[in-house]
Amino acid sequence: MAERSRGPVLSPSERADMRDLLGADRELTVARIASLTHDWDDIVESSALAGSDDEHDPEGSATAFEREHVQALLHQARKHLTDLETALERLDDGTYGVCEGCGGPIAVERLRARPAARTCIACASAVQH
Repeated sequence: MAERSRGPVLSPSERADMRDLLGADRELTVARIASLTHDWDDIVESSALAGSDDEHDPEGSATAFEREHVQALLHQARKHLTDLETALERLDDGTYGVCEGCGGPIAVERLRARPAARTCIACASAVQH
């Protein structure tokens, strides 16, 4: 990663806006994790009460699918929370808004759309191809 020295990437008001946006997204993500954890616990509890055998129970495959689906969503939400916390740390240390790929600035519009973005659009596009 070649970091370019360009001075502050965000103005003080943009930094404050991004802190608010990251904080709000973090709150929603924490609530989503709590809800998904509750769903997961309900699935596990109902499976234990039914004593189902996923392999032989006609509804077992649906339960297994539901469990895997909630588990995947929970994993995704936890990763997003980690990304948001990293973004808040970067905001505090002055590296937020700096592309981890090229060291250039990440457009404020991109940050507003994806507050945890670590790369500019050009670098993100290059990774996808």
